[in-house]
Amino acid sequence: MKTEPIVIERTLNASIDSVWQALTDNQKMKQWYFDIEEFEPEVGFEFKFYGGSEEKKYLHICKVTEVVPNHKLIYSWHYDKQPGMSYVTFELSEEGEKTRLKLTHEGLESFPADRDSAFAKDNFTEGWNMIIGTLLKEYLEKE
Repeated sequence: MKTEPIVIERTLNASIDSVWQALTDNQKMKQWYFDIEEFEPEVGFEFKFYGGSEEKKYLHICKVTEVVPNHKLIYSWHYDKQPGMSYVTFELSEEGEKTRLKLTHEGLESFPADRDSAFAKDNFTEGWNMIIGTLLKEYLEKE
């Protein structure tokens, strides 16, 4: 059964270019997002990173599927040796000197949530709220 995607929207006190750089520049991403070894905002670019709890880490495997510079970034998101495929979309729009960021994570129902609570929708919602609402916001405000 298809579930509603996670949608998180925040207005960030930063230019659209600064937010785009935070989302796509590998060195900047490491300061607020995951420790991604390499990243290029190019369709077809694949990247991997580990995430999860201290007790259980999961290898995330992602592939960029759409790029509209300074406006939209989409990538697939799945886990090594786990069923399921989801998609993460970042959409940016200018609001004066600020930037509106809309994050959508869809396809979560394809993950084995009943088998492992790490894949539960509530965990993704909590994680994205922390990542977008706290970590990215704090990173951009110290820039």
